Amino acid sequence: MALDVGERRIGVALSDPLGSFAQPHATVAVEGRKKDVARLVAIARDHEVSELVVGLPLHMHGEEGEAAQKARRLGNSLAAALGLAVTYWDERLTTVQAERTLIEGGVRRRDRKAVVDQVAAVLILQAYLDSRAAGAGDDFADDDPFEAGG
Repeated sequence: MALDVGERRIGVALSDPLGSFAQPHATVAVEGRKKDVARLVAIARDHEVSELVVGLPLHMHGEEGEAAQKARRLGNSLAAALGLAVTYWDERLTTVQAERTLIEGGVRRRDRKAVVDQVAAVLILQAYLDSRAAGAGDDFADDDPFEAGG
């Protein structure tokens, strides 16, 4: 499960059972950490989530600001409630990319507002899944049984 944590909304994305593809799931209105955690824990348990990825909105120069600290607090609360480790993922410009994708897809402005956070969460989760798959591929390449001398 990946989260795009914003001021007013939290976009939620889930992966397929094999962990290959991210898909949008929900947009949760921010109502305070306690309520937000309870709703996100319910989603995670309903979908048997085994990994948690939280988008970290870094400044363009790479430093953390107030928004990144808020995302960390939410991620840490979720990790504790679910007993899972959390991966924080650099999400710079994912909302801009999500908005652009929706515009290019012809989604109307009022409809974009409802799903832009979900699409941003999908971008975060897909980048994480792709990096994990690339790492697994690198490990496999190192153990190539067809390599000379192997």
